[in-house]
Amino acid sequence: MSWRKTTFVVVALIVLLGGAAALSELFISMKPEQVKRPDVEIKRSVKVKTVNYSEITSPLSLPGGRAVSGSEVILVSEASGKIEPGAVVLRKGTSFKKGQLLAEIYKDEVELALKARKAGFLTVMTSLLPDMKVDFPDQLNAYETFFRAIDLDTDLPEMPVVRDEKLKIFLASQGVLTEYYGIKQDEKKLKRHTLYAPFDGTFTQVNYETGSYVNTGGQIAQMIRTDNVEIEVPVPNEDSEWIKIGDKVIIHSNLNDKTITGKVVRKSDFIEAETQSRSVFVKVNQADSDQVLPGQLYAVQFPGQKTPDAMEIPRGAVFNTNTVFIVVDGELKKRDINVIKRNETTFIINGLPEGAKVVAEPLINVKENTPVNILGEEKTNKQKPGNQAKPQ
Repeated sequence: MSWRKTTFVVVALIVLLGGAAALSELFISMKPEQVKRPDVEIKRSVKVKTVNYSEITSPLSLPGGRAVSGSEVILVSEASGKIEPGAVVLRKGTSFKKGQLLAEIYKDEVELALKARKAGFLTVMTSLLPDMKVDFPDQLNAYETFFRAIDLDTDLPEMPVVRDEKLKIFLASQGVLTEYYGIKQDEKKLKRHTLYAPFDGTFTQVNYETGSYVNTGGQIAQMIRTDNVEIEVPVPNEDSEWIKIGDKVIIHSNLNDKTITGKVVRKSDFIEAETQSRSVFVKVNQADSDQVLPGQLYAVQFPGQKTPDAMEIPRGAVFNTNTVFIVVDGELKKRDINVIKRNETTFIINGLPEGAKVVAEPLINVKENTPVNILGEEKTNKQKPGNQAKPQ
């Protein structure tokens, strides 16, 4: 009986599986056939720019320009002694005008010694004039005028020119020439005790204040000129060729919206090793110099130079340093270009034929010969539905 049950089960499974397969085929055959749509080629649209060369002037704007004084001087003592007060306070930050007395080195003893020497010179000249009246009457008037012009409180006047050999021997034998030039030397030494301002400026550092003792060669203070200010601008070496000496520039303050003008006065002939840049110096116009403080940062806009037969395209349109895509017969083609100038967001180029359609945007994951449409020139192809057959 058991084998009959087994046979019955097997037969029943076979019948069920066969029935299921038959029903599946029946349902599939009853499903309506889908209409196959025709393949439609999808093209991306790209932004292009028609190559048209002209003369281009590309301004160059650079931040980080630092105002520096046109003159930075160390005030050095040429004499030794106590520092006495001048017309300004000898302190850091004190401003002064050209010609003002900055300080004096104690000079009373030197001044008295010089007056004594001049008095002795007068004595010598007094004893010579009677002899000159006899031996050199034609020179007497000139030397009497010279004698009367001598003042103990002022510099010696110029001595009459000695052209007569006998007179020269006479003056030399009496020690007149030696004493005269010795006094002139002492007059210069006395002037070294007085320190005057060589320009309008301010003290940036003071090492010796009033009342201090300073030796010859001592650095009393450091000072800068404030009526002649320059802007030192670090310029990338590749951009420095677009800046010429004499270019007029616009200077923008980083603290406010004020703008002032200046002129390029010089360019360094060396490259800074750390920044690979050249320093360009812009002189601020005299009328605006009081608005510029040394040490402050400014942005400087240079006018740039004229570039003939060139065009400007977005920087992102260039890849592999000097390659772009152009559109030829609806397909992308690679072309090499000549990059004349690299700006922050654009390149100035040439090297493409006039009239070519150069892609003016960055393209990602595209290859040469990819079909494309030009943005704004796409053709809309509308497919009309075909006639359907009526059922019989």
